[in-house]
Amino acid sequence: MKTIPIAIVDDHTLISKALENMITENTQYRVIMNHPNGEEFIAGVEKASELPAVVLMDVNMPYKNGIETTEWLTEHYPDIKVIALTMDDDERVLIRMLKAGAKGYLLKDMQPSILFQAIDTVFEKGSFYTDFVAQKLLKVKTEEMKNASLLSELKDREKEFIKWACSELTYKEIADKMCLSPKTIDGYRDSVFVKLDIKNRAGLVLFALKHDLC
Repeated sequence: MKTIPIAIVDDHTLISKALENMITENTQYRVIMNHPNGEEFIAGVEKASELPAVVLMDVNMPYKNGIETTEWLTEHYPDIKVIALTMDDDERVLIRMLKAGAKGYLLKDMQPSILFQAIDTVFEKGSFYTDFVAQKLLKVKTEEMKNASLLSELKDREKEFIKWACSELTYKEIADKMCLSPKTIDGYRDSVFVKLDIKNRAGLVLFALKHDLC
C-alpha cells in the first residue's frame, strides 16, 4: 500500500511532535520532515532525497512564516500541497494563505479525522475546504461586494473630501483647500457619513485607510 509522505512545519515543539506521533500511528502516512520554521524547512527541501507530498504548515512562525514559505513552495515546488494549520480564524490571514497557494486551511482544534480527511483529499484531488473556510470566504466576498457598492456611491468631490479628512486639517481648513464654503463641506461630511454608515471622523479615516482613499 502506498503511503503519503508528510512534512510538518511548526515552531511549537509540543504541537509538531503530537502531530507527528498521531500521523505515524496510521500506516497510510509517513512523516519525513519536521521543522520549526519556514527557513529550516526550505533548506531541508533543497537537499532532501525525498520530497513531501503534503505539508502541514503553521502560519505564524519566526524567520520565515507560513505565508512566505507557501509562496516559495508554490513557485519552486508547485506539486507539493500545503495545508495551513493555525489558531487564527482571521479571514485576512485565510485569504493571504490561500493566495500564497495553500490547498487547505484548518484550525488546530479540529478533530483528527478532519486532518486525515484533509490530507487524503488534498493528495488525491488537490484541495480541501471545510465549512468554516467556505463561510469565511463567503463573508469576505459579501464584504467586498458591499464595499464596492459603497465606493461606487461616492462622488469624486466626496472622495476628495475624504482624502483631506485623513489629514490634521479642520473642516474649515478643508473647505479652504477645496475652495468651497464650510457649509458645503458640512454637507459632504453628512452625506459621506450616511452613505458609509459611520458616525464620526475617526470612522471615516479607518474606512479610507482600508480602501486606499487616503
